[in-house]
Amino acid sequence: MGVRDLRLLMIGDVVGSSGRKALRENVGELKKEYGLDLVIANGENAAGGIGITQESGADLFAAGVDVLTMGNHVWDKKEALDYLATERRIVRPANYPPGLPGRGVLIVETANKCRVAVTNFSGRAFMPALDCPFRGADALLKSIEGQADVIVVDFHAEATSEKNAFGWHLAGRVAAVCGTHTHIQTADERILPGGTAYITDLGMTGPYDSIIGAKKEKIIERFMIQLPMRMEVATGLYQLNGVIIDIDELSGEATSICRVQHYE
Repeated sequence: MGVRDLRLLMIGDVVGSSGRKALRENVGELKKEYGLDLVIANGENAAGGIGITQESGADLFAAGVDVLTMGNHVWDKKEALDYLATERRIVRPANYPPGLPGRGVLIVETANKCRVAVTNFSGRAFMPALDCPFRGADALLKSIEGQADVIVVDFHAEATSEKNAFGWHLAGRVAAVCGTHTHIQTADERILPGGTAYITDLGMTGPYDSIIGAKKEKIIERFMIQLPMRMEVATGLYQLNGVIIDIDELSGEATSICRVQHYE
């Protein structure tokens, strides 16, 4: 990493108390080991496996996270409406209808004065029918033109095809497009033309012996009997998944992306 490079860590969906514990026990060490300038984590499952509260959000920030992104569970806790209206370090999907609490983009300044825009969009394939994320991203990039040196995107979506399309749509215009939501880390990290770091899904930070963070028995039973049932967050060993991205601050282009997987 050169003297003018920015190094950031993007962490996949943090699930429940074990996900928060994983960050408390590892983010500080990761910052020291890799010389991180910025830590971004998806927090939409931080509170009991679904949604976010002021308490769970504060826990993640205390662990060393600088910015939290969200997704389709952003409003699942009632208090999130007030929390997002006042907590400026949280970014929710920018393609929600106008007038909702919170913000769809946040520009933060690192210790070496690099202006980093962090934004969040939600997909529409097999997801709630929000505004078009592709057109929304075009409009947002135009609205912050000249205000940021580096732009990083969390695309919270289900379909790998939609995530691929979104990455290629923004290739050469942002430093990174990292997918979230499916809780399974993909192995397709790459640098797209124009210096855009891309991965289809960052994976999950939460219970290791689980099915996407939930107790295995409950999910298996749900598939077998086809009745809806409440997801219960698993306990025990945890995993931390994400990527470390190096970005040239002068050009705003990514130079490398490397997966991070930690189990304990």
